[in-house]
Amino acid sequence: MELSILVAKIIAVIYISGGIAVLTGQINFKDIAADFNKSPALTFFAGSLSTIIGLVLVKYHNNWVNNWTLLITIISWAFLIGGIIVVVFPKILSCLSKYYKPSLAWGILMICFGLLFGYFGFAK
Repeated sequence: MELSILVAKIIAVIYISGGIAVLTGQINFKDIAADFNKSPALTFFAGSLSTIIGLVLVKYHNNWVNNWTLLITIISWAFLIGGIIVVVFPKILSCLSKYYKPSLAWGILMICFGLLFGYFGFAK
């Protein structure tokens, strides 16, 4: 459970700060995807880092239980699979960025997601 709480705290801080950055216009995911497209090294590094984080979390937090920690297990697998996909198919980010439309909804959704994990990480 300690690992679940730590990961929940990390996710909360990242998503709340990222959501605020989206709401204030400091982050644009289309620009991020374009930067990845321009730099194969950055794409490989990010995909590798995501794969490593996912693999470590899957190894130590592969809990298929009926409570909130299941969300962390799902996110762990998403990191692992997403990282492998980015390493193997580096241009996938540019393909997916076509479907992203900048809106306040993304920032609000990120903040809500962060607050949910903040509750589990800091309040429980």
